[in-house]
Amino acid sequence: MNTTLQVEQSAHVASDRYAERVNREWVRLLDLLQMNVRYERCVGSELFTADGRCILDFLSGYCVHNVGHNHPDVVSALKAELERCGPAMIQTHVADIAGELAEKLCERAGGRLSKAFFSSSGSEGVEAAIKFARAHTRRAGILCAEHAFHGLTCGALSLMSDEFWREGFGPLLPETAAIPFGDLGALERELKTKRFAAFIVEPIQSEAGVRVPHLDYLRDAESLCRRYGTLFVLDEVQTGMYRTGKFLAAHHFGVEPDMVILAKAMSGGLVPCGAVLMSKAVCDSVYSSLPRAFVHTSTFSENSLAMRAALATLDVLEREELGQRATEAGTYLQTRLSEALRNFEMVKEVRGLGLLMGIEFQAPRQLRLRIPYEAFGAVHAGMFGQILVMRLFRDAGFLTQVCGNNFMVLKVAPPLVVTNAQLDAFVQASREVVELAHSPGAFWSEALGLARRAFRS
Repeated sequence: MNTTLQVEQSAHVASDRYAERVNREWVRLLDLLQMNVRYERCVGSELFTADGRCILDFLSGYCVHNVGHNHPDVVSALKAELERCGPAMIQTHVADIAGELAEKLCERAGGRLSKAFFSSSGSEGVEAAIKFARAHTRRAGILCAEHAFHGLTCGALSLMSDEFWREGFGPLLPETAAIPFGDLGALERELKTKRFAAFIVEPIQSEAGVRVPHLDYLRDAESLCRRYGTLFVLDEVQTGMYRTGKFLAAHHFGVEPDMVILAKAMSGGLVPCGAVLMSKAVCDSVYSSLPRAFVHTSTFSENSLAMRAALATLDVLEREELGQRATEAGTYLQTRLSEALRNFEMVKEVRGLGLLMGIEFQAPRQLRLRIPYEAFGAVHAGMFGQILVMRLFRDAGFLTQVCGNNFMVLKVAPPLVVTNAQLDAFVQASREVVELAHSPGAFWSEALGLARRAFRS
């Protein structure tokens, strides 16, 4: 049997097993989008498949792989931690490297953030922030922004207004409310009720379409929270760890939140790890006495592998100056994309900060394009975006995805180690796919084929 056939059969068996035992619909979706490939080796921005392709990652696991895939220094740190056979998951000891990591994170975050609680994910961090805010303020309400994405556990899901994520999982947390992102008037009207323990908001709304607020919005929002006794909490799960050029996106806006939630990129994409940074006053509200020393904890909270991976990741980010790289590469990519796509009527805007970027599309004006566009939009709102994603992947070798709460925005978030040559290649591929979308023919017939396959399956 030839090698290619063996690889294909092996991948098919693995896919069938996953479908049978884990999630059949996920396999069906990847098959439908022609993205169900088997990755064998992932390094930096490159994903090598079993059939010999090299896919360039321009999604980074939704901002997980800031230092790139399998950075050798993070891998080495994990190997060394395992080989020393040190304390891990003892639970009744002082985790010294957790203290070291907390100090480094708080020093870099600055402001009033001087304490840390460690979690295993961003969702778990949001859950912790809800509890800590309630304990500190003795209020129950939590305020959020419309079209936010805070996670899929029940508490975090309660802070997301899009029905797609919520359907079938209610009732969720009571006493939550969502206001338009960027609307200070709506924010003040809610805060005046003095019902809310915290306003939890992303400094840049990633899944809503990479929405960057007006420069004064977060500062004014912080001021309003102070006035009405509500904690100002930033969800930096996607924007933190130098993704936008600075350690926190908050640092672009000159704000000092009461809490910041970190995760995703913290440990180099190798070990689940998150953190909630907070003021001493908030921390002391929870750990207020000896009997309450363990009133909020988590099994894997301070495990040695996660802490070591995070320390190594932070070292790589700063030694390789990846924050500066994010700023320079982001400016370069945004300029090149804007120039390459500005004459296409379906491209509305290229926006973002650092290497968190979105390309927003809009309905075409030309009748010859509007008819098929509206027809496929009626099938599913995400049809147009998924054809873009599929063609970039299959035809050009780029892994991307549309934003989870705005299907008309293509998210562009490569690892911070991405090269200019890779950025140039993405610009060229994007132009070619967008140009194809502006011609009645192959792009739209592809959409028809996708729709037919979806209904048959």
